[in-house]
Amino acid sequence: MMKPLILVVEDEAALVTMLRYNLEKEGYRVCEAGDGEEAIAMVAERKPDMVLLDWMLPSLSGIEVCRQIRRKAATRELPVLMLTARGEEGDKIRGLNTGADDYMTKPFSLPELMARVRALLRRAQPVPQKGMLNYADLVMDLSAHRVTRADRAVHLGPTEFRLLQFFLQHPGTVFSREELLNAVWGPDIYVEPRTVDVHIRRLRKALNTDAEGELIRTVRAAGYALDVEAVVAE
Repeated sequence: MMKPLILVVEDEAALVTMLRYNLEKEGYRVCEAGDGEEAIAMVAERKPDMVLLDWMLPSLSGIEVCRQIRRKAATRELPVLMLTARGEEGDKIRGLNTGADDYMTKPFSLPELMARVRALLRRAQPVPQKGMLNYADLVMDLSAHRVTRADRAVHLGPTEFRLLQFFLQHPGTVFSREELLNAVWGPDIYVEPRTVDVHIRRLRKALNTDAEGELIRTVRAAGYALDVEAVVAE
């Protein structure tokens, strides 16, 4: 079986060398891009399994690269881990809101980076499952990896898909952020609880139109639930 291909988008040569060495040591294949425009071209040409994406890049920022990746149907579900020197919480939330699946601030721990790479690749290639999950006017086809609401196609990234799948398996149950992190991201990797809020917002945006009711209920100081009586009170 061919090893996953990881695209490293970074303009700092020493960091590229270090990332390539350690990723290849873990058994991954690696390709590189030194600026945003080259990154977009490489994603189209090489079809990587994951992108390690620097925020600050020449020609096109990492944020814009991530936006373009998410706009295209062929790459909408491509896992993106953003690397940046920007450590403020607002910057992290902005990066996640743009469509990044995870976020690490430089300087970072290499063992933690490798753990996050493994976790993202695992989530992007889930164990094949069959069957249908239904709730209200929502249908998830696990075999085809498709979601519809009232016969409207719902486009979800890999994390939002797994999040919705978990909710559909436990409708009406309220889960805390920590419980959702363990169930969807896995107990072997640390992700900030606020990350859950970002993905819940993305899931809501995909599920709801003006004509459709809210399906994700926020329970103040407790967590979230899939519930037709949903009331958003964040």
